Amino acid sequence: MIYLAFISLGLPDSLLGSAWPVMWPEIGASIGSAGLISMIIAGGTIVSSLVSGSLIQRLGTGKITLLSCLLTAGALLGFSIAPSMVWLVMLAIPLGLGAGAVDAALNHYVAENYKAHHMNWLHCFWGVGATMGPIIMSYYVADQHSWRSGYTTVAIIQFALVLILLVTLPMWKRVSALRVPEQPPQLEEENDTADKLQHQPAAKSGILRIKGVKPTLIAFLFYCGVESTVGLWGASYLVGAKNIAAGTAAMWVSFYYGGITVGRMITGFITMKISNRLLIRFGQLIAIVGGIVLLLPLPASLSLVGFVLVGLGLAPIYPGLLHETPARFGKAHSAKLMGYQMAVAYTGTTLLPPLFGFAAAQISVQLFPYVVLVCLLFMWLSTEKVNRQLMTPA
Repeated sequence: MIYLAFISLGLPDSLLGSAWPVMWPEIGASIGSAGLISMIIAGGTIVSSLVSGSLIQRLGTGKITLLSCLLTAGALLGFSIAPSMVWLVMLAIPLGLGAGAVDAALNHYVAENYKAHHMNWLHCFWGVGATMGPIIMSYYVADQHSWRSGYTTVAIIQFALVLILLVTLPMWKRVSALRVPEQPPQLEEENDTADKLQHQPAAKSGILRIKGVKPTLIAFLFYCGVESTVGLWGASYLVGAKNIAAGTAAMWVSFYYGGITVGRMITGFITMKISNRLLIRFGQLIAIVGGIVLLLPLPASLSLVGFVLVGLGLAPIYPGLLHETPARFGKAHSAKLMGYQMAVAYTGTTLLPPLFGFAAAQISVQLFPYVVLVCLLFMWLSTEKVNRQLMTPA
């Protein structure tokens, strides 16, 4: 059920971009209006992520997932019949609210109740959904010249999931009660240390004052910022700075996403033997090597190697950091903190790519590898700071 829910979470994420070339003339909007819709969706995800901790404690993960998917399905159906830009702006609000709540709820549930490899495969299945969305949309746009049918189809898939979630709602409490998360042997010592560190009352000090929380949030900010920046601006960099054909550039960026998806599938198996901490560290080092390859004055063909290395390196970081949340900061804080992490992650996705776009327009797109490498280094420094803080005796 969780894997199905994450496929459905990825489905809408890439629909707008693939449909927009035929959407904006029909609804009388400007070509740049997609940015407004995207920012409203991201804003909704930030808000719902921040309140998800309280909602999970009050309603439970199963009900939150059901209600969020219902909200998302309704919004997508609304997109399919929206007559104007005003309606799309209004519908973007529930679409973002639904996506953020289910994302935070499911990540929290998996981190507490399942092994680390499930977290990696979970986000791999998000990639499956994100890949299916444009395929569905391209079929309807090419064969039927109707972006509305593409949104309708995805909405029907979402409503089908809502029915399945409704029928299987009693399973969530039973599974949560029966499952005991297992950790690799390498984690036992650091988890004991984390438990000692996190026995501090959050009500008095505030959850943001728990040792290691702030640098963890900074790591999430830079992770999602660099992941989305590479995806959005990688092709423009290859065309503008490396003189690579647009079609080839787009294909190379797809290899970057392929590196993330395949990397998460592979690391799902590796987590059975190696701790999340080591995987996160190795992933960051691989990504930094990829960033250095992009920065060096090498032949243009080697840029593909840099993109693939960055994708492979990023693969274990996000799911690994999420899965570590209960172990590092205690189960009592994990639901609320998971929402904070989602909110900060979406903030990075929302802010850093547009900031780079502004800088590229004012200076040059050749800043791309420098920005990528700086973000990767800040992310690495933040996670290493967490490691040092949690290994320090209380």
